[in-house]
Amino acid sequence: MKKTDSQLQHDVMAELEWEPAVDNADIGVAVTDGVVTLSGYVKSFTEKLAAEKAVRRVAGVRAIAEEIKVRLPSDSKLADHEIAKRILDMIAWTVSIPADKVKVKVEHGWVTLTGTVDWYFQSTEARKAAARVSGVVGVSNLIEIKHMPAPTDVKERIVSAFKRQADLDAAGVTVTTDGGTVKLSGKVHAWNERGIAERAAWSAPGVTKVEDHLSVIY
Repeated sequence: MKKTDSQLQHDVMAELEWEPAVDNADIGVAVTDGVVTLSGYVKSFTEKLAAEKAVRRVAGVRAIAEEIKVRLPSDSKLADHEIAKRILDMIAWTVSIPADKVKVKVEHGWVTLTGTVDWYFQSTEARKAAARVSGVVGVSNLIEIKHMPAPTDVKERIVSAFKRQADLDAAGVTVTTDGGTVKLSGKVHAWNERGIAERAAWSAPGVTKVEDHLSVIY
C-alpha cells in the first residue's frame, strides 16, 4: 500500500535517527507527493552524504531534494591549500585512483575535481576520498571518463549484470545504447533499485554516460 506523505516523513526521520553516522538533531524533513526535502545543518560533508544515503533506503521515496548545509566547528576549519594537500594525499594512497590524472581545486572549503580517468569507479573513488577530508563542505566532481570503444555486446553485458542482482527485477528495465551512452528506461520497485541499475550500467567497459529514465512504482 502506498504511503501517505506523513507516513513517509515519519519513516525518513526514523531512518535518520537510526543511522549512526548522522546526527539528525538539526536536519529537517518535508515530504510532498513522495519527494523528500532535507534541510538544516550537519557537521561534515560525509555526514551529509550519509543522510542522503539513509533516505534512499526508505521505501516510498520517489526523489530527494537535498538542501542540507555543512556547518563546520571552528576548530575543524582548515585553509584551502591544507584541504587540497590532504585530498591529494588521500588520492595518492588509494591505489585504484590514477593520482596523476586527477586535479584538485579548493575554494572556501568547496572542492572541484577535474581530469580524465579510464573508469567511472575511479571518478567515484576520487569523490569519496575528497569527501573524507575534514574541512570539506562540498564536492563538484567534474572528472571525465576516457572514451574507449564500447564492446558490441555492451547491452547484453549490462542485462546479464541486472539478472545477477538479487534485489533488481531485470524484466522491468530496458537498456538502449548509443556509442558510450547507455539509456535506462522502464520501471523499478524501489529507489535503491535505480542505484543498482546505474552501477551495473557504469560497470560496463566503454560506458561514458548513463541516462537514467527509470520510474519508481510501489
